[in-house]
Amino acid sequence: MSERSIPRDALGLGLRPAHYPYLFEHWPEVGYFEVISENFLGDAPPPRARLAAVSARYPVVLHGVGLNLLGHAELDDDYLDSLCRLADRVDAPFVTDHLCWTGAHGVSHHDLLPVPYVPELVELAAERAYRVQRRLGRPFGIENLSSYVGFRRSTMTEWDFYAAVVRESGCWFMLDVNNIYVSSQNHGFDPLEYLRAIDFSRVLQVHLAGHTREPDGTLVDTHDHPVSSAVWSLYAQAWKQGGPFPTLLEWDERVPPMPEVLAELAKAKGARA
Repeated sequence: MSERSIPRDALGLGLRPAHYPYLFEHWPEVGYFEVISENFLGDAPPPRARLAAVSARYPVVLHGVGLNLLGHAELDDDYLDSLCRLADRVDAPFVTDHLCWTGAHGVSHHDLLPVPYVPELVELAAERAYRVQRRLGRPFGIENLSSYVGFRRSTMTEWDFYAAVVRESGCWFMLDVNNIYVSSQNHGFDPLEYLRAIDFSRVLQVHLAGHTREPDGTLVDTHDHPVSSAVWSLYAQAWKQGGPFPTLLEWDERVPPMPEVLAELAKAKGARA
């Protein structure tokens, strides 16, 4: 179990290579950083050294994209061993990944793919998430997806499915507010109804990010724009309903200079007010 903790009102940033020059020169005031787990699972010295320098000064949490929680195959023991070692090395307060599948039959699709929302998959996801959390020895958070297709087989809403997995696994929500908004616009549901299904006492952190509107009106979770006004409004409602909670900004493409990203993150304080 990590000895570190993150204040419930902390503001964090998803750490990306574009940030390194400014970060290592200025060491700005940031509540914590989140790193993509898979970028640091190997033994290459430069990534390990950079991560060690960051984790010596800031709390670092791990955010995975390769667990394949709802994949066809069993969970990968070698992957989990590496993830546990990385979490121990940075003394991560918590670890998160996605409620999705990412590959099947030995093929990785390098994408976060949805499933039908049915009770039997609640049972599968909850059992696997419980095992992951027990193996990590620290809280494990499950993130909701942005999605672009629905399944006729679904017999549950996304939010009821998500809440059931968290409840039955004993794990935690890693709640992405931008993903809620993106999916609500793509599938035509009320994002406030989604928020009402969340037990905020079980929220490890909330993600914010920008999205892109395609010519056909589809919203895509691109993480390459500032947070939209609609997502800030939804975040404000989440804070009113369940705050405080740690809040993290993701910016993955067309990343502006780090001071601009930090200024975008600071807008969360105004949204809370």
